[in-house]
Amino acid sequence: MYIGLDLGTSGVKAALVDEDETVLAEATAPLTVARPHPGWSEQSPADWLSATEAALTELTRAHAPRDVRAIGLSGQMHGATLLDRARDVLRPCMLWNDTRAHVEAAAMDARPEWRRITGNIVFPGFTAPKLEWVRRHEPEIFSRVDTVLLPKDYLRLWLTGDAVSDMSDASGTGWLDVGARDWSDELLAASGLSRDNMPALVEGSAPAGRLREDLARRWGLGADVIVAGGGGDNAASGVGVGAVAPGRGFVSLGTSGVIFAASDGFQPDPGSAVHTFCHALPDLWHQMGVILSCTDAVNWFAGIMGREVADLTGSLGPLRAPGDVVFLPYLGGERTPHNDAAARGVFAGLGHATDRAALTRAVLEGVCHAFRDNLEALRATGTQIDSLLAVGGGTRSEYWLRALATALDMPLDLPVAGDFGGAFGAARLARMAAAQGGASLAPPPRIARTIAPDPALTGAFAEAHRRYRATYSALRGIT
Repeated sequence: MYIGLDLGTSGVKAALVDEDETVLAEATAPLTVARPHPGWSEQSPADWLSATEAALTELTRAHAPRDVRAIGLSGQMHGATLLDRARDVLRPCMLWNDTRAHVEAAAMDARPEWRRITGNIVFPGFTAPKLEWVRRHEPEIFSRVDTVLLPKDYLRLWLTGDAVSDMSDASGTGWLDVGARDWSDELLAASGLSRDNMPALVEGSAPAGRLREDLARRWGLGADVIVAGGGGDNAASGVGVGAVAPGRGFVSLGTSGVIFAASDGFQPDPGSAVHTFCHALPDLWHQMGVILSCTDAVNWFAGIMGREVADLTGSLGPLRAPGDVVFLPYLGGERTPHNDAAARGVFAGLGHATDRAALTRAVLEGVCHAFRDNLEALRATGTQIDSLLAVGGGTRSEYWLRALATALDMPLDLPVAGDFGGAFGAARLARMAAAQGGASLAPPPRIARTIAPDPALTGAFAEAHRRYRATYSALRGIT
């Protein structure tokens, strides 16, 4: 058996998977996010450990974990977990969607070596500008920083005692030479750091430590359990859905939104705000467009309305053309294609006839338009995607799926029932680490059905997308 652990923003998920890739048991434990100031987003690493322990305890009680050979890790990327020499946490972790370091990120991005070495824009959510923010605003804490870890790698430190990261997660720090798959001494020095402050690097499918004996006993696991390198959440999801060969891709409707495509070469285009990162498997890279608020925007709106998301979206009826209301889902800034940390959400075109259903459709459509921006940015780099596998919690909305297929003018494949996200991908990486296997252990799932674009509405969605882009352009710098 193999265990996959996914440290998400809203919770930790654990999955127990057997040799035939049957998911035998799953467990989750919730997490909350602190937002003490506008643009800030933090979590306590101690909460990650508590949630992981709760999830694994529930998992191992639900199904006797016989012969667990390995554990794989997946996690939210970019978070800055700062440890002192005693490996104590110095401050709350600044998360992937924390944009306070936008000034520091812009200053770094203005220096050509950052894009040249990393192949990416220095986004405010990346780890490097967060450290620069700490250096400027919390110098006493910065002076005590001994080790910088990403969120899932802090879990690994607790599980194994080893400070290790994988190539895919490290790609989002701003310190990795993504083409060479190694830390950049030049960029670390520019941040007042060195390799001594960084974890060791392994491929996601390689062993990266052994589970501590006391933890193995606590959960009834055997001795010598391997902990795999694992991956950043999107790379691990790519492994989970079989996007491990050039041209294979998926669209994820999670807290954030992602369009992901695997590649066998390093082909950066930072000017497009497309991310070009190492994949979780050797000799593979991936490109992705990222929107910061996907289901996060829908959940926000449902909270304002005092309704459940399923109630709001389930009562919309058949897909219809977008109305007058335009929604920009930039609740905490945006990455692809704008790289605009200051952007904020907007409803435009409100009128007396605007009702709850119209606003609900506008929110769903706004996220669809943001995904179209991402697809166009990916295509501008030369990446060709003819169809996408749709995953994530947002796929539970039939209306949203049909709107997205029509907005993208692209069919969306839905896998057979099952969760093929980060925890499942992490379990696959665990199996690879134990068996010394590779991409052949990550086949794509069977397709249950395909959502086709509505040809009668593609023109209306294209026109709505033009109004969406015009609204952002007109309001940029105001919101």
